[in-house]
Amino acid sequence: MRPELVFREEDGRSAPLLVWRLPGAFPTISSGPLGGGIGPRRWVINATVPMSYDRDDPDAHLAEMATGLGLDGPGAGLMTGVDVARMIETTDSGVRVWATVGLGKPIQAAVPEPVEQDAVVGTVNIIAYVPARLSDAALVNAVATVTEAKAQALTELGYAATGTATDAVCVVVPPDGEPQQYGGPRSRWGAPLARAAYEAVFIGGRHFSSDPVAWSDR
Repeated sequence: MRPELVFREEDGRSAPLLVWRLPGAFPTISSGPLGGGIGPRRWVINATVPMSYDRDDPDAHLAEMATGLGLDGPGAGLMTGVDVARMIETTDSGVRVWATVGLGKPIQAAVPEPVEQDAVVGTVNIIAYVPARLSDAALVNAVATVTEAKAQALTELGYAATGTATDAVCVVVPPDGEPQQYGGPRSRWGAPLARAAYEAVFIGGRHFSSDPVAWSDR
Protein backbone atom coordinates (compact mmCIF):
# COMPACT_ATOMS: atom_id res chain seq x y z
CA MET A 1 0.00 0.00 0.00
CA ARG A 2 2.68 2.47 -1.03
CA PRO A 3 1.67 4.72 -3.93
CA GLU A 4 3.88 5.19 -6.95
CA LEU A 5 4.06 8.59 -8.65
CA VAL A 6 4.02 8.24 -12.43
CA PHE A 7 3.39 10.60 -15.32
CA ARG A 8 1.31 10.43 -18.47
CA GLU A 9 0.62 12.73 -21.41
CA GLU A 10 -2.46 14.93 -20.98
CA ASP A 11 -3.21 17.84 -23.34
CA GLY A 12 0.37 17.74 -24.56
CA ARG A 13 1.81 17.96 -21.05
CA SER A 14 3.17 15.51 -18.53
CA ALA A 15 0.46 14.95 -15.91
CA PRO A 16 1.05 13.26 -12.51
CA LEU A 17 -0.82 10.21 -11.34
CA LEU A 18 -0.63 8.16 -8.14
CA VAL A 19 -1.07 4.39 -8.40
CA TRP A 20 -1.45 1.82 -5.63
CA ARG A 21 -0.76 -1.71 -6.89
CA LEU A 22 -2.38 -4.09 -4.41
CA PRO A 23 -0.97 -7.59 -3.77
CA GLY A 24 -4.27 -9.26 -4.60
CA ALA A 25 -7.96 -8.43 -4.66
CA PHE A 26 -8.62 -6.33 -1.55
CA PRO A 27 -12.08 -5.34 -0.27
CA THR A 28 -12.56 -1.68 -1.14
CA ILE A 29 -15.19 1.01 -0.88
CA SER A 30 -14.91 4.04 -3.13
CA SER A 31 -16.96 7.04 -4.21
CA GLY A 32 -14.72 7.65 -7.23
CA PRO A 33 -16.02 7.57 -10.83
CA LEU A 34 -14.28 4.28 -11.68
CA GLY A 35 -14.87 1.18 -9.57
CA GLY A 36 -17.15 2.97 -7.15
CA GLY A 37 -19.11 1.10 -4.51
CA ILE A 38 -17.97 -1.95 -2.53
CA GLY A 39 -16.04 -4.87 -3.99
CA PRO A 40 -12.61 -6.44 -4.50
CA ARG A 41 -10.09 -4.14 -6.17
CA ARG A 42 -6.54 -4.85 -7.34
CA TRP A 43 -5.39 -1.27 -7.73
CA VAL A 44 -6.28 2.36 -7.01
CA ILE A 45 -5.34 5.44 -9.01
CA ASN A 46 -5.67 9.15 -8.19
CA ALA A 47 -5.11 11.19 -11.33
CA THR A 48 -4.52 14.87 -11.92
CA VAL A 49 -6.54 16.30 -14.80
CA PRO A 50 -6.67 19.83 -16.24
CA MET A 51 -8.76 22.42 -14.44
CA SER A 52 -10.64 22.79 -17.74
CA TYR A 53 -11.58 19.09 -17.72
CA ASP A 54 -14.90 18.60 -19.50
CA ARG A 55 -15.11 14.93 -20.48
CA ASP A 56 -18.42 13.35 -19.54
CA ASP A 57 -16.91 9.84 -19.26
CA PRO A 58 -14.37 10.03 -16.42
CA ASP A 59 -14.79 6.31 -15.73
CA ALA A 60 -13.71 5.45 -19.28
CA HIS A 61 -10.88 7.97 -19.09
CA LEU A 62 -9.57 6.46 -15.87
CA ALA A 63 -9.87 2.99 -17.38
CA GLU A 64 -7.71 4.17 -20.29
CA MET A 65 -5.09 5.41 -17.82
CA ALA A 66 -5.15 2.06 -16.01
CA THR A 67 -4.64 0.18 -19.28
CA GLY A 68 -1.71 2.45 -20.10
CA LEU A 69 -0.15 1.51 -16.76
CA GLY A 70 -0.60 -2.21 -17.39
CA LEU A 71 -3.13 -2.56 -14.58
CA ASP A 72 -5.53 -5.46 -14.91
CA GLY A 73 -8.54 -6.72 -13.03
CA PRO A 74 -10.98 -4.50 -11.14
CA GLY A 75 -9.70 -1.25 -9.70
CA ALA A 76 -10.81 2.11 -8.32
CA GLY A 77 -10.07 5.48 -9.87
CA LEU A 78 -10.32 9.06 -8.60
CA MET A 79 -9.64 12.41 -10.32
CA THR A 80 -8.65 15.88 -9.19
CA GLY A 81 -7.44 19.21 -10.55
CA VAL A 82 -4.87 19.19 -7.73
CA ASP A 83 -1.24 18.31 -8.41
CA VAL A 84 -1.14 14.83 -6.86
CA ALA A 85 2.63 15.06 -6.51
CA ARG A 86 1.79 17.15 -3.42
CA MET A 87 0.15 14.22 -1.66
CA ILE A 88 0.02 14.25 2.13
CA GLU A 89 0.65 10.91 3.89
CA THR A 90 -0.19 10.21 7.53
CA THR A 91 -0.24 7.11 9.72
CA ASP A 92 -1.83 6.14 13.02
CA SER A 93 -1.72 2.70 14.68
CA GLY A 94 -1.18 0.94 11.37
CA VAL A 95 -3.80 2.95 9.48
CA ARG A 96 -2.38 4.84 6.50
CA VAL A 97 -4.01 7.81 4.80
CA TRP A 98 -3.03 9.62 1.62
CA ALA A 99 -4.77 12.90 0.77
CA THR A 100 -4.56 15.35 -2.11
CA VAL A 101 -5.99 18.59 -0.78
CA GLY A 102 -7.24 21.38 -3.01
CA LEU A 103 -9.72 23.60 -1.23
CA GLY A 104 -10.55 26.21 -3.84
CA LYS A 105 -13.81 27.40 -2.30
CA PRO A 106 -15.02 24.87 0.31
CA ILE A 107 -18.75 24.60 0.73
CA GLN A 108 -21.30 23.71 3.37
CA ALA A 109 -23.13 20.57 2.35
CA ALA A 110 -26.61 21.77 3.36
CA VAL A 111 -27.62 25.14 1.96
CA PRO A 112 -31.04 26.44 0.82
CA GLU A 113 -29.99 26.52 -2.85
CA PRO A 114 -26.58 25.81 -4.43
CA VAL A 115 -25.03 28.91 -5.96
CA GLU A 116 -22.83 29.18 -9.03
CA GLN A 117 -19.85 30.30 -6.98
CA ASP A 118 -19.83 26.84 -5.40
CA ALA A 119 -18.33 25.57 -8.65
CA VAL A 120 -14.96 27.17 -7.89
CA VAL A 121 -12.54 24.31 -8.31
CA GLY A 122 -11.40 22.37 -5.28
CA THR A 123 -11.20 18.68 -4.51
CA VAL A 124 -10.11 16.67 -1.47
CA ASN A 125 -9.41 13.05 -2.40
CA ILE A 126 -8.65 10.68 0.48
CA ILE A 127 -7.36 7.13 0.07
CA ALA A 128 -7.01 5.08 3.25
CA TYR A 129 -5.72 1.64 4.18
CA VAL A 130 -6.99 0.00 7.36
CA PRO A 131 -4.92 -3.08 8.32
CA ALA A 132 -7.94 -5.12 9.42
CA ARG A 133 -10.77 -6.61 7.43
CA LEU A 134 -14.00 -4.63 7.78
CA SER A 135 -17.54 -5.80 7.12
CA ASP A 136 -19.48 -4.01 4.39
CA ALA A 137 -21.33 -2.02 7.04
CA ALA A 138 -18.05 -1.04 8.70
CA LEU A 139 -16.66 0.06 5.32
CA VAL A 140 -19.63 2.39 4.89
CA ASN A 141 -19.09 3.61 8.44
CA ALA A 142 -15.39 4.19 7.65
CA VAL A 143 -16.29 6.52 4.78
CA ALA A 144 -18.50 8.51 7.15
CA THR A 145 -15.66 8.61 9.69
CA VAL A 146 -13.20 9.96 7.11
CA THR A 147 -15.73 12.57 6.02
CA GLU A 148 -16.41 13.70 9.60
CA ALA A 149 -12.67 13.99 10.24
CA LYS A 150 -12.25 16.07 7.07
CA ALA A 151 -15.03 18.42 8.17
CA GLN A 152 -13.39 18.75 11.60
CA ALA A 153 -10.07 19.67 9.97
CA LEU A 154 -11.70 22.31 7.78
CA THR A 155 -13.44 23.81 10.80
CA GLU A 156 -10.16 24.03 12.70
CA LEU A 157 -8.51 25.58 9.65
CA GLY A 158 -11.08 28.37 9.90
CA TYR A 159 -13.46 27.36 7.11
CA ALA A 160 -17.21 27.39 7.64
CA ALA A 161 -17.40 24.37 5.35
CA THR A 162 -17.78 20.61 5.29
CA GLY A 163 -15.74 19.90 2.15
CA THR A 164 -15.78 20.75 -1.55
CA ALA A 165 -18.39 19.83 -4.13
CA THR A 166 -16.23 17.10 -5.70
CA ASP A 167 -14.50 15.27 -2.84
CA ALA A 168 -13.99 11.50 -3.00
CA VAL A 169 -13.05 8.77 -0.51
CA CYS A 170 -11.57 5.31 -1.01
CA VAL A 171 -10.92 2.85 1.83
CA VAL A 172 -9.01 -0.40 1.29
CA VAL A 173 -8.75 -3.31 3.75
CA PRO A 174 -7.07 -6.75 3.63
CA PRO A 175 -9.12 -9.75 2.46
CA ASP A 176 -8.25 -12.06 5.35
CA GLY A 177 -9.35 -12.20 8.97
CA GLU A 178 -12.60 -11.94 10.87
CA PRO A 179 -14.50 -8.89 9.63
CA GLN A 180 -14.69 -6.06 12.13
CA GLN A 181 -18.26 -4.84 12.50
CA TYR A 182 -17.66 -1.16 13.25
CA GLY A 183 -15.83 1.71 11.57
CA GLY A 184 -17.10 4.69 13.53
CA PRO A 185 -14.78 7.27 15.12
CA ARG A 186 -14.77 5.50 18.51
CA SER A 187 -14.28 1.99 17.15
CA ARG A 188 -11.00 0.02 17.24
CA TRP A 189 -10.03 0.98 13.68
CA GLY A 190 -12.27 3.97 13.08
CA ALA A 191 -10.52 6.02 15.77
CA PRO A 192 -7.03 5.88 14.20
CA LEU A 193 -8.62 6.30 10.77
CA ALA A 194 -10.29 9.51 11.95
CA ARG A 195 -7.06 10.85 13.44
CA ALA A 196 -5.01 10.07 10.33
CA ALA A 197 -7.62 11.56 7.97
CA TYR A 198 -7.93 14.68 10.11
CA GLU A 199 -4.16 15.18 10.17
CA ALA A 200 -3.78 14.71 6.41
CA VAL A 201 -6.50 17.24 5.56
CA PHE A 202 -5.31 19.70 8.19
CA ILE A 203 -1.70 19.58 6.95
CA GLY A 204 -2.76 19.85 3.33
CA GLY A 205 -5.14 22.71 4.03
CA ARG A 206 -2.58 24.59 6.11
CA HIS A 207 0.17 24.24 3.53
CA PHE A 208 -1.90 24.90 0.43
CA SER A 209 -4.81 27.08 1.60
CA SER A 210 -3.47 30.10 -0.29
CA ASP A 211 -2.50 27.98 -3.32
CA PRO A 212 -5.11 25.95 -5.21
CA VAL A 213 -2.26 23.71 -6.38
CA ALA A 214 -3.84 23.40 -9.79
CA TRP A 215 -1.77 21.30 -12.20
CA SER A 216 -2.86 23.50 -15.11
CA ASP A 217 -1.32 26.51 -13.34
CA ARG A 218 2.12 24.90 -13.15
